Amino acid sequence: MRILHTMLRVGDLERSIGFYRDVLGMQLLSRQDYPEGKFTLCFLGYGKNPEHAELELTHNWGVDKYELGTAYGHIALGVDDIRAACDRIRAAGGKITREPGPMKHGKTVIAFVEDPDGYKVELIEESSRSR
Repeated sequence: MRILHTMLRVGDLERSIGFYRDVLGMQLLSRQDYPEGKFTLCFLGYGKNPEHAELELTHNWGVDKYELGTAYGHIALGVDDIRAACDRIRAAGGKITREPGPMKHGKTVIAFVEDPDGYKVELIEESSRSR
């Protein structure tokens, strides 16, 4: 088994595509409207399955906001240079909610970004990563 994708429900599809594509550097891999079900699915990522896991954005037509709840944590992305990644994200209009630094009780260097719907995205500097 392997992870194929993670799905997020989004309120404004174009805004979310713009964030993941233009701010985080993902590619829009596919987009499909389902008129009978009144929803659209978009898949983004740094490459296609089966080599890469993908992010599925689901837009239910007529729904512009979701409650995130308390169970959602974050999506994690590995980066080579976390400070440079945060600078690029900030320059592209992204919101850094936790500046780069070591995680509590550890040495792994992390930062957090928030997407337009309020979902958290963790950046992990690969060279500092411990499991």
